[in-house]
Amino acid sequence: MSSFRRSLAVSGVLLASALGAHAAGFALHSPTIKPNSTLSDAQVFNGFGCSGKNISPALSWSGAPAGTRSFALTLYDPDAPTGSGWWHWVVYDIPATATGVPEGAGNGDGKGLPAGSVQGRTDFGAAGFGGACPPAGDKPHRYVFTVYALKVDKLDVPADGTAALVGFAVHANMLGEAKFSARYGRKN
Repeated sequence: MSSFRRSLAVSGVLLASALGAHAAGFALHSPTIKPNSTLSDAQVFNGFGCSGKNISPALSWSGAPAGTRSFALTLYDPDAPTGSGWWHWVVYDIPATATGVPEGAGNGDGKGLPAGSVQGRTDFGAAGFGGACPPAGDKPHRYVFTVYALKVDKLDVPADGTAALVGFAVHANMLGEAKFSARYGRKN
C-alpha cells in the first residue's frame, strides 16, 4: 500500500472514530424549547426595545463523551447584524457531574447554576442570560443552544474575558458538543 493510501486509510479511521464518538448519543434537550421552534416571551430580552421576561430555559444533556471533566454552555445568534453574531449566554466550568441547568439559572447572580459554574460576559456587556432581541423588521434569527463536553476541570480564562475568548478556550479543550436551534423575530 502506498504511503498516500496508508495516510488516507488512517485519516478515514480517525474521522470515523471522531464521528462515532459524537454519534454515540451526546444530546441537548429542553422541556420548554423544542428544536426549530419559536422562542416564547419567557426567553426574550427585556430591553433594547424588546419586552420579554428574559428567563433562561431549563436545559439537560446526556451521553457525554468518556473523559468529560466539565461542561460549557452557550447561546449564540449567528444572524445578528454585527459581522460576528451575538453571544446571549456563556457558562463554563460546569462540573462533570451536572446533567443540566434549571429554568432561570441564568440570572446575573448565577445562584441556580451548578456549584462552581461561571457565567461569562455576553454581548449585552454583563454576565448572565440575555434573551432574544433581534432588530425590529429583521427576518427571524436563529438562536443556537450548545453544550460542550470538555477535557479540563476549569478553563484558563480571565473573569472578564469576552465570549470569543471563552469560545477559543472551549474549542481548544472540547471532546464533543450537542446543540439545537430555535428562532425568534420581532414585528416592526
